[in-house]
Amino acid sequence: MQRKDTKHRNFEPQGSALMFGNKLTGSASAIKRLMDVAIGLPLFIAAFPFLVLIAAALKLDSAGPVFFCQQRIGRHFRPFKMVKFRTLRHDMPDPHSRYEMREDDPRITRVGAFLRDTSLDELPQLYNVITGSMSLVGPRPLVEWESRETLRKHAARFEVKPGITGLSQITVRNSVDLDSRSEVDVDYVRRWSPLLDLELLLRTPAYVLTRKAIYPDA
Repeated sequence: MQRKDTKHRNFEPQGSALMFGNKLTGSASAIKRLMDVAIGLPLFIAAFPFLVLIAAALKLDSAGPVFFCQQRIGRHFRPFKMVKFRTLRHDMPDPHSRYEMREDDPRITRVGAFLRDTSLDELPQLYNVITGSMSLVGPRPLVEWESRETLRKHAARFEVKPGITGLSQITVRNSVDLDSRSEVDVDYVRRWSPLLDLELLLRTPAYVLTRKAIYPDA
């Protein structure tokens, strides 16, 4: 019987999408998932008081929901709902509809600017990690139009789950275009190991504090 949920198949390229031999399967995939749960769950528990405080600050600062949920494309081109703290004024246009966010964007709220500067808007994605749609470390999660463009040259980045942090997130971030970021993501897939994930996790806090490339260059 044909499956009804076939939306993600529209993203599959012709032929094999696995450029590096499907490295993250079997025991490797299990190890990565174990790391996500073993590290992600305690982080979520520890961060919970901060999540509550941030939610209260958002409510006091501007009208609208606390969370921003958006469809992104995950491993093997399957769509999922990614959750973040809302940083824009309510009922404003989707910032990912081929629109590059700028630091002085009038849609960004006061609390939202702080959350973006500190990357605290990403904290709710720990829920995505615990439930299995994301990983702590992996390629940057892309929206649909970005995914379609990326598939032309960098389909291998979809061999792994997208991550809260990753090689492109703590090196080039928004300082380069989508094509260049995707090249870094593919390099991560090629080089993946548990030690690389641990290294990137440990490097993330220091990189976030530098506030480098939060917004694209003007």
